[in-house]
Amino acid sequence: MDILRRLGQYLDRPGFPWKRLIIGFQITQYVFEGFLSFRQYRILQQTKPPKALEGEIKQETFDKSQAYGRAKAQFGFVSSLYSQIQNFGTIYYDVLPRLWDLTGIWLYRYAPKGFTGEIMHTLIFFFTYNLITTAINLPISYYSTFVLEEKFGFNKSTVKLWITDLLKGQALGIALGAPLLSAFLAIVQKTGNSFYYYLFLFGIAVQLFAITIYPIAILPLFNKLSPLEEGALKTGVEGLAKRLDFPLKELFVIDGSKRSAHSNAYFYGLPWKKHIVIYDTLIEKSETKEVVAVLSHELGHWSLSHTTKLFGIAQFHMFYIFALFSVFINNRSLYQSFGFHKEFPIIIGFILFSEALAPMDTVVKLLMNILSRKFEFEADEFAVKLGYSTELAKSLIKLQIQNLSTMDADWMYASYHFSHPILPERLGALGWLGKEKKADPSAMDGQKPSVVTGREL
Repeated sequence: MDILRRLGQYLDRPGFPWKRLIIGFQITQYVFEGFLSFRQYRILQQTKPPKALEGEIKQETFDKSQAYGRAKAQFGFVSSLYSQIQNFGTIYYDVLPRLWDLTGIWLYRYAPKGFTGEIMHTLIFFFTYNLITTAINLPISYYSTFVLEEKFGFNKSTVKLWITDLLKGQALGIALGAPLLSAFLAIVQKTGNSFYYYLFLFGIAVQLFAITIYPIAILPLFNKLSPLEEGALKTGVEGLAKRLDFPLKELFVIDGSKRSAHSNAYFYGLPWKKHIVIYDTLIEKSETKEVVAVLSHELGHWSLSHTTKLFGIAQFHMFYIFALFSVFINNRSLYQSFGFHKEFPIIIGFILFSEALAPMDTVVKLLMNILSRKFEFEADEFAVKLGYSTELAKSLIKLQIQNLSTMDADWMYASYHFSHPILPERLGALGWLGKEKKADPSAMDGQKPSVVTGREL
């Protein structure tokens, strides 16, 4: 489009301070998010639960929840600073051009004839860079799993399993990433200035492929799926699906407890053939009607077309990302600001473009969270209309206690970070009037925490 071409020409100005601008973006975002985290930390120092939860949550449980929230917040302060130092060091010390030159030398010296060119160079650069960043972040990952989560009873993994998952992830990244990245680069190289149309179509095809192949070939590498046994739960879920005309093909239980105490319940598949997966931890910690209530909320997203709407928004977002990339792909001033004076690799252009786009992505994140919270209220209302108001409220409270989830939130922090309303808001919308006896944390002794994640409850 002519407007994109003219915008590209306008932004490609010699001497434009792209490096300082992007560093400024990163620092501004870091300070802003730190400010929000500080506001939330003050909420986590409160000693009494919100009024809406006073009849539901015992003081002991609330204190544990606040302690867990503070521990996560403190870890977040450190990990975000660690990440910021990495980003600043990468830019300040010209890591990208240095690594690009180094991998080019490796390619020239050691690669067989025929394994040359930008695509092969990009693959070596990308996987080397990914390996380095993964190694740098190992201490953060280890502490999160084996110190923070272990302290509060969440971790069920072992060091051996953690390392195995890491190695499997790297292997999958190479096996799937190499052909996908090669195709991405080939499309840009061969389709001219309108490459973003073809990248968009390629992106849609990749998503459809992933929906099909992930549960068949990738998920079994990490977890075991078993058919849900006959019984009241299977009967209840199948009855719910039939009631909503949900095209249920199969019901599975996944062994999530092998790795973590967190739980999940989700569905996947093509429009005419869906599969529901329930974590064993969710079944273990909940009554049958509560699990069905959870799924009535999840299927509410399907029935109300939330998943379709979010998919459509994601496609629009992907298209405008690729279209804007066409503005920056030939921006010599951007490349030169980051030390690329002779070569202008496509992958480097995309990385730098992503950094320049960060402020816009922050706005998109805020708007998507607002929309997501709206959808969550609507899915809750859907479950209420199906007659699951009480069961859903009980399930939310139980999961809140078991997971030691944050009971309250600063409004600015929640608006920016939360894709789901906090528990007091949801209970109010459900019309929950409470019960006479408070939830007793002693009843949870010996049990591990659980939470519904993914398309979360």
